[in-house]
Amino acid sequence: MEKFRLLRQHLDALGDSLEWHQPTPISLAALTHVHDADYIEALVKGQLDERAQRRSGFPWSEALVRRVRLETGGTLLGARLALTDGLALNAAGGTHHAHADFASGYCLINDLAVVAMELLRRGEVERLLIIDLDVHQGDGTARLLANEPRAFTFSMHAGRNFPARKASSDEDIALDSATVDDAYLAILQQAIPRLIQSVRPDLVIYDAGADVHKADRLGHLALTDTGLRARDAAVIETVRGAGLPLLAVIGGGYDRDTPALVARHAMVFEEAVRVRERTPYNEDHEPGA
Repeated sequence: MEKFRLLRQHLDALGDSLEWHQPTPISLAALTHVHDADYIEALVKGQLDERAQRRSGFPWSEALVRRVRLETGGTLLGARLALTDGLALNAAGGTHHAHADFASGYCLINDLAVVAMELLRRGEVERLLIIDLDVHQGDGTARLLANEPRAFTFSMHAGRNFPARKASSDEDIALDSATVDDAYLAILQQAIPRLIQSVRPDLVIYDAGADVHKADRLGHLALTDTGLRARDAAVIETVRGAGLPLLAVIGGGYDRDTPALVARHAMVFEEAVRVRERTPYNEDHEPGA
């Protein structure tokens, strides 16, 4: 997609403030710990039927499969970098509508659930918290991790929006349509410290969907640029202020004004740079402290 190329160009302006890392495609073994093996085989071999492709939102191609495996590999690499360095971001990711055996809503592989389970399975973390602030509920993530008590899923989204049939995250906050900056931020700023204290995670994964913006064609909320930046800052400052490692992924964004959309996706990177320069990482932090 064009926005990813333009986002990289936009972020290059941050210069040495960002250190880029190249991921490798996620392994098929990691995928099948979360997704149905028959689904993954059909996806990789191009055997998804027409209905399944329509549901995904994309026509199948080898390039598409490589892209989504790289995207998920990027989320895994980012999580490991965050555990080492305190803060990392994936310039893609947040494919939270993918389910065990089918794609949905432009999401073929659920990178959030796959990475959560890979880290837990390998003992790299004992508990993690997913903060999903995309405008759409993270239904796939909620269902895939429903029986995993070590992964806590939090979704704050527009109540009247895709998906029509919501899942049950560990905690959901469904917002009224046209919720504005102040109301949104007031709810969020109460939720994050409470979640950190109760979950006591070793890692926080943040889905920074830009589709909460008032100009997004698939949104229904009414955040401005100021509100969106304040949201990203609130998450990063609170998590890092608690001494916890944070991985952010960019999530959704569907404004046809691509340069404007890219600028919104870039905000989480810009805020991360600002916070990182001010808050060095202490690897000896106590989870949730």
